[in-house]
Amino acid sequence: MVNTLGVAVVGFGWMGRVHTQAYARLPHHFPQLSLRPDLVAVADEVPGRAEEAAGLYGFATATRDWREVAADPRVQAVSITAPNFLHREIGVAMAEAGKHIWIEKPVGLTAEDARAVADAVAKAGVQGTVGFNYRNAPAVELARDLIAAGEIGTVTHIRIRLFSDYAAHPQGALTWRYERERGGSGVLGDLASHGVDLARHLLGEITSLTADTAVFVPERARPTGATAGHSLATGGELGPVENEDYVNCLLRFASGARGVLEACRVSVGEQNNYGFEVHGTKGAVFWDFRRMNELAVSRGTTYQDQPVSTVYVGPGAGEYAAFQPGAATSMGYDDLKVIEAYRFLRSITEGTPVGATLSDAVASAAALDAMGRSAEQGTWVSPA
Repeated sequence: MVNTLGVAVVGFGWMGRVHTQAYARLPHHFPQLSLRPDLVAVADEVPGRAEEAAGLYGFATATRDWREVAADPRVQAVSITAPNFLHREIGVAMAEAGKHIWIEKPVGLTAEDARAVADAVAKAGVQGTVGFNYRNAPAVELARDLIAAGEIGTVTHIRIRLFSDYAAHPQGALTWRYERERGGSGVLGDLASHGVDLARHLLGEITSLTADTAVFVPERARPTGATAGHSLATGGELGPVENEDYVNCLLRFASGARGVLEACRVSVGEQNNYGFEVHGTKGAVFWDFRRMNELAVSRGTTYQDQPVSTVYVGPGAGEYAAFQPGAATSMGYDDLKVIEAYRFLRSITEGTPVGATLSDAVASAAALDAMGRSAEQGTWVSPA
């Protein structure tokens, strides 16, 4: 028997569209799912944006006030894709209204914000899924399985990189993303949060870290109208960039492994250069998001001059089989969000978390806060 689930999307920039399209695709890729999302409501404070979304995607109701969504009895689950500074208020309110939430990282501006949402979800007895989408790549799932099975021996160290050019243009608009009050941290919350989640997903808990941060584009022009994504602005009043463009961080794990995490949003020539290299006592695994469906693997007993093979992931790796019938057929970014939506609805159906949870968001946010403290103090700190 298939039941419907009334869903809403709060915040309809690019990510709101991604969530909406993921809901629409669920029945095609996961027909066995006993819940089918019904697009009940969409909210966005920008005049006309919610109405446009309703017209394009078929939401029954459009509003500029997310509080109407919280009060709507037809809505049982909510995607929260609004700016970071609204995550805590909206997340807590939706949980208290008894609605399951699928919320984008970093879940607020601080670890305190993430904990507040996590506590509200736990108290209300609803499910909470977090948008750490890169862990959903089938090649990442395979890497995790190989590591857990000891195929590369005992893990010694990991290197995680997240380099992008989305903020490299000096005329990039001074949006909320660059303000402490509304965006919180900069590249920490935007990219390094994914890096922390991948590190924990693959290697376990981080016990201590030391970090350095920098701002490389110190001023930007204020936009004169509504923005979405990473718009350019010319002629507006210049204002200061208040959060970091770059971070590098050394990590220590409970297992004894070591790590390096580096992220930058102003890397000219780098378009979504995200990935990791994990080394162990018997081998290694390497993953590059730009070749998302490939995993480079070195394993064996030769150690020195041991070759590296490319594995093209296929059915049997993560949720790959829901999208393609055979190996080496590409998947894309949006597919990762479909997987995330599937795990969100599975969590609701089964009454237990599946995939990235609010606990993962709290752990990531605690590490990000620790990076900020470390950069200020110039010392090793614990994210606990």
